[in-house]
Amino acid sequence: MPEEKCEQQIYVAGLSGSMRAGSYTRMAVEVALAGARKFGAETWLIDLREFNLVFQTGAGDQRADSPDVRKLRDLVKRADGIVLGTPEYHGSLSGVLKNALDLMGFEEFEGKMVGLVGVSGGRMGAYEALNTLRHIGRALHAWVVPEQASVPDAWKVFDASGKIQDPALAERLEAVGKQVARFARLHKCEGALEFLKKWEEAPVNPGAA
Repeated sequence: MPEEKCEQQIYVAGLSGSMRAGSYTRMAVEVALAGARKFGAETWLIDLREFNLVFQTGAGDQRADSPDVRKLRDLVKRADGIVLGTPEYHGSLSGVLKNALDLMGFEEFEGKMVGLVGVSGGRMGAYEALNTLRHIGRALHAWVVPEQASVPDAWKVFDASGKIQDPALAERLEAVGKQVARFARLHKCEGALEFLKKWEEAPVNPGAA
């Protein structure tokens, strides 16, 4: 389906899973969201530093009891696509991001496009964290796009203002956001066209005036 025929507005949220002040994860997610905007998406950043989230204990539905959890869920539900960003801690994603994901579920993620961004203070990058997030995306019935971006030696990559110094890495981060927006648009437009097709093929109501 030609993308130019679709007039649907696409919304992409970026979720920064770091509690660090001056977070490189947040900076990386912001670059990815800039890529989504270049593809015409409306974007917003969800910074988990700004939320007071309860811990998921599995005892009842804690999501309904916390204003910040409800706010988080609403922001994610509004999006057609989500960029998940995490630092890599001990070979996995951050605890705050895992807890945030545990407080959500199919209602927020099922059928949506998800892109992955990871940062690391070392040379190995964040591939283990990204692989874990890819498994989580599948468990949530989301569509995880093939593109992902790992930022090694993050402290060397960004300047004090958050501007990325490596053009090739900036391009990879933007590509994640662009692909999330692109596939979200294709998915959303396909749904709209399928509805119109079924509407046009529906039999005429014989009782209509």
